[in-house]
Amino acid sequence: MGDNDLGEFLRSRRSGLRPEEVGMASHGTRRVPGLRREEVAVLAGVNADYYTRLEQGRERHPSAQVLDALSRALRLDGDARDHLFRLGGTMPGDPAVHASDQVSPGLRQLMDGYSHTPAFVLNRTLDILATNALADALYSPFHPADNLARMVFADPAGRAFYQDWDRAAQATVANLRQAAGYEPGNPRLRGLVDTLGEDSPDFARLWDSHTVRGKTQEAKRFRHPDVGPLTLSYQAFDVREAPGRQLVIYHADPGSGSAEALRLLGSIHATRVRPSPRGADRT
Repeated sequence: MGDNDLGEFLRSRRSGLRPEEVGMASHGTRRVPGLRREEVAVLAGVNADYYTRLEQGRERHPSAQVLDALSRALRLDGDARDHLFRLGGTMPGDPAVHASDQVSPGLRQLMDGYSHTPAFVLNRTLDILATNALADALYSPFHPADNLARMVFADPAGRAFYQDWDRAAQATVANLRQAAGYEPGNPRLRGLVDTLGEDSPDFARLWDSHTVRGKTQEAKRFRHPDVGPLTLSYQAFDVREAPGRQLVIYHADPGSGSAEALRLLGSIHATRVRPSPRGADRT
């Protein structure tokens, strides 16, 4: 992660737009793809020199009106627009929570009550903070199942586990980009991004795209070595007691093959972790 996140984001969004997409004529040879700085400035109704200073990091405190104009000029969607405002320091994020990764007993009890579906708690950097038994079973191919980004990009099991690996990779990096808008100085996030960027060219390429997206409810397709293919939908709920955390609950359509596979996966996992009878040998 650099020290000019706002400028890099603007530059990335500008390079992804063609003049014809915003109703402008294209004149002359373009050395780089996308809109010129002067064209963005015209679309946003701001001074071209001022916009250049924003991209170069020489101006870091744009007004809400300027950010709103830039978001419209660059055709940003809701997640990307919020990200732009956070990078500009105009839309404050939730308070950062770094003191503890502990999950409350009440939330753990709630998760354990979902005995027939995986449930787990994430923070913004996609660290898995707590799981129920079926989430443990679902993520058993990973060693350890500690962080979704590391599991996607750095664990050998990732590409086999995620049937739509490219889509999972894009969504994971977009989630981390959103986290960077909330907590740009988070040392855990910076360390994770630096490590994955050095070890994974795929991560580095996607990170440089500056795509921003929060979690959706689209179905995910997994391939588990114990039970085969799984198609699971999910819901993510904000944890009110700890801003920045989410409770994620997967579920399969009732009566589907995935529902039966989840049931079987739970049985297999329960057998593996069942305590040995008193006095029995442990090998």
